[in-house]
Amino acid sequence: MGADAGEQRRSGVCEPGNALAFGVLIALGELARWGALPGDREPAPLAAAGALAYALLGEQAGSSTTHGVLQIIAVVVAGGLVGIVPHIARGEGPDLDHQARRILTVGFAALCFQPLYNSGEVGERLGHGPAYALFLLLLLVLTALCDAVLAALMLRARTGYPYGPLLRDELRALIGIGSAVCATGAVMALGVAAAGLWALPVFCVPLLLTQVSFRRYAAVRTTNRQTIASLARATEIAGCTPPGHARRVAALSAAVGRELGLSGADLTVLEYAALMHDIGQLSLVDPVPEGATALLPAEEQRRIALLGGAVVRQTGVPAAVAVVVERQADPYRDQPLPARIVRTVNAYDDLAGTGAGVGGALTALERLRLATARDHHPDVVESLARVLARGGVTGGVTPLPPG
Repeated sequence: MGADAGEQRRSGVCEPGNALAFGVLIALGELARWGALPGDREPAPLAAAGALAYALLGEQAGSSTTHGVLQIIAVVVAGGLVGIVPHIARGEGPDLDHQARRILTVGFAALCFQPLYNSGEVGERLGHGPAYALFLLLLLVLTALCDAVLAALMLRARTGYPYGPLLRDELRALIGIGSAVCATGAVMALGVAAAGLWALPVFCVPLLLTQVSFRRYAAVRTTNRQTIASLARATEIAGCTPPGHARRVAALSAAVGRELGLSGADLTVLEYAALMHDIGQLSLVDPVPEGATALLPAEEQRRIALLGGAVVRQTGVPAAVAVVVERQADPYRDQPLPARIVRTVNAYDDLAGTGAGVGGALTALERLRLATARDHHPDVVESLARVLARGGVTGGVTPLPPG
């Protein structure tokens, strides 16, 4: 076996059959990202599991393997490139962040496993019993943590949001498709070690079924959000609010919420409440001019907010959304953080208007700062200013100039 391994190293590829099988699996996993929904944590879980399995492969049908870290990375890159060609041809090239993250994560796992295994340290000290399984489990945990750290760092670099909440989001995601990818990768490696390459298609099936289930769940969430957005547009269709107002407030509220550390379910509640924050105006006999509730007396704002909360409670959305809508007009010292954000962002959009330009945006922000004694929390106003200074968000929000 030593002579064969030396010959393979000279030829440049160790166990070419294994390399080809795992390369094909990774390519097929990339092809399976067809129909992936925007924002998916891992748009190609089968490819990720196959790459991880190759990184943790020490034996094939009872025979020791000799491939190293560089070959693993080369196979992952080659398989990924082959798999994304159809997507590029359709003009739907995958996110480069995902590709770079997978290469770095798989490289980390391979670097932790292959040198120890090929040196014989793992076999001598742990054997192939429970201790070996615990060793693989530890490697999976470290690899998952590495992936979460990298994902949060890349998102931080792209958006400028605080790192802590982003990392919490990524760690929460590990409970879902992330844990399925790690478990499938480890089981594939163990299956190939015991039964050979025939184990690969067998262990692909559970992950493919899991991927379909996650797609359906994500589609349901997307449908729910579209329904809420359609309800929010009722105020625009009725002429109660300017076109795009709810969408702008929702997008900017989400950005401010991330700036202040909200994530996960709290961010979803904030976005839904921001979309529906003006729905109480449908109950008014006389519409508010331009829908600008921020310019109304406090008691009238509170009455509209309570009407809106009553409407929201009839829509079937979580009760927390109705609470935010109801309390958006309260003094900020009595409000939960999402209500503070909706109040301030709504006031900003009302004051800045859609065509006021940078001058109107600066004037609106200054008025919010002057109202921090009672109406707007200083931290929310400053977070809004930072988001706007970075360029705001898409959807017609006027960004502020630097400084």
